Amino acid sequence: FCAVRAGVPAPLDPEEPARVAELADRLGLGYVVITSVTRDDLPDGGARHFAATLRRVRTRVPSVRVEVLIPDLQGSAEALGTLLDAGPDVLNHNIETVPRLYGDVRPEADYGRSLQVLSRTRARKSGIVAKAGLMLGMGEREEEIRSTLEDLLASGCQLLTLGQYLQPTDRHHPVGRFVPPEEFDDWAERARTMGFLGVASGPFVRSSYRAAELLRAARSEAVANSPARGFTAPGRSWGHP
Repeated sequence: FCAVRAGVPAPLDPEEPARVAELADRLGLGYVVITSVTRDDLPDGGARHFAATLRRVRTRVPSVRVEVLIPDLQGSAEALGTLLDAGPDVLNHNIETVPRLYGDVRPEADYGRSLQVLSRTRARKSGIVAKAGLMLGMGEREEEIRSTLEDLLASGCQLLTLGQYLQPTDRHHPVGRFVPPEEFDDWAERARTMGFLGVASGPFVRSSYRAAELLRAARSEAVANSPARGFTAPGRSWGHP
């Protein structure tokens, strides 16, 4: 489903963490999302590089909130621990689709392993918020979406993004259907009712869509200890253009 070209990546650049921190400072960012392509060529999946970048950003901009959007690190608890020790505010790992479609959509990934990334994050009890996202319109059925959301909640996931899958090229997985905006609204409400603290749902929503607002809303809900309100505006669902 992804349009990132496969190949042999270059070695890690030891100066990259400092450059990312400098850029965050120069741009005056209050919220930073750090992500990468999958680096299964590295023994730790890139966890130490993620951690180093996070720490440099925090040192340069102490008030910044940091979200890391990571691959599954090949299921390594040690690698994940290295990253979590750096203290991100949000650990985001996308589940992408329902388990039945993994063979076609994520053949080198594992549904249970992805859930484990989230459950290990929550098990740390460190205040790190677990976040995940799905693309809709890939051929999934309604009951499969519901079951996947239940699995995410059981794993400790607190924030959820739902967006429309778009086929990058004719060689990629085809679009099963274009989900109507009102259906995204319905899934947002259902997800909040199920227990997610923050939901962004809409055709153009992606993993980092209004990430700072999503975290603020979730923390407000947690402090208030009340049912999640999510993001809504009169007449439309939050996440629509």
